[in-house]
Amino acid sequence: MTATADPTANAATDLTARARNLLRTGGPEDGSSWLEHVLGWTLVVVVAMFVTQVGWL
Repeated sequence: MTATADPTANAATDLTARARNLLRTGGPEDGSSWLEHVLGWTLVVVVAMFVTQVGWL
């Protein structure tokens, strides 16, 4: 008698792997560091313009 893999265990593992890929939020391993820098500095400039216009600080 040969051992066979449980199909529900494989399906659960596949589902977990797909869910993990869908729920990723990005990070250093994405290779988009230049985009993160551009978006970060854009946010800094927009917040600075808003603060200047509102008159806080």
